[in-house]
Amino acid sequence: MAPHGRLAVRRPADVPLDSLVRLVRSYEENITGVATCTREDILLETGHPGYEQNSWCLTGPGDEVLAWAALSPSGSTVDAALTALPGPHGQSAARRLLCLVLDRVDELEAEHGRPYAVTVGGVLRGDTVVPSVLEEAGFVPGATSGQYDIDLRVPALPPLLPDDGTIRRAGADDDEAMHALHLRSLSKGPKTQDAAAFRASRNRLRDRGEVALLLEVAGRPAGYVLAQASGTEGRVLDLRVAPAFRGLGIGLALLTAALADLRELGAGRALVTLDTGDPNEHEALARVLAVQGARVLTRFDRVDG
Repeated sequence: MAPHGRLAVRRPADVPLDSLVRLVRSYEENITGVATCTREDILLETGHPGYEQNSWCLTGPGDEVLAWAALSPSGSTVDAALTALPGPHGQSAARRLLCLVLDRVDELEAEHGRPYAVTVGGVLRGDTVVPSVLEEAGFVPGATSGQYDIDLRVPALPPLLPDDGTIRRAGADDDEAMHALHLRSLSKGPKTQDAAAFRASRNRLRDRGEVALLLEVAGRPAGYVLAQASGTEGRVLDLRVAPAFRGLGIGLALLTAALADLRELGAGRALVTLDTGDPNEHEALARVLAVQGARVLTRFDRVDG
């Protein structure tokens, strides 16, 4: 534990998991008025290989968690997350943890002998702390995504498949094909370059129970979706479509099929995160599903190396 004024740096393993849940829920509620984070969400974040060596918390008076940061190397990119509560310690906490993230990136660059691009994702629009701290450090706003709160109590229309299109359950034998789709998709979100890391992530989801669907057109893999239900809460975790099959409604077909499965598993609502580059997809989403709310997430990219 390293003191920083009235703040203390700790490893997340040294604070109760529920403290991280409260931090993220407070962050969401302060900015949007609605908290959506669940314990299962945090378990997913803390389950990545190497997480313990690449994550930090900052606690204040009473051991309250004021900020949390983590990073995950993937290929030539380091994808990071930074959450800090507004208030008297918000700016200091965010700066302190960002320094730890960038110091760790320097260590990785020295260890592997190559530079890394650095991104910080998942920053809610309306955040008054993290964006300014990132911009001070040479980051600029990059891709945005929309996160939609879907009411699953209203049944969705059945998926509309393209000609010769079929949806089936995806198993371990499909990991290689899904990883290829993952890499080829035009999604602006982080990508797992390493096939072994992708398989490990798939295994973790299988162990926790998941919805994994693969859509094929004339026998060719065209897209997949991964989702998970935890009690009454559902999450669409990953949705990818091969570039050659975009514009055929494959993403929407996969999404509606996954949401139907989440509903059957007992989820009453689900969070869905999609790239905001195609407004037509979002208009179609509102026509087909019961969208209760939406918010914007921004990814920041470091431009100064």
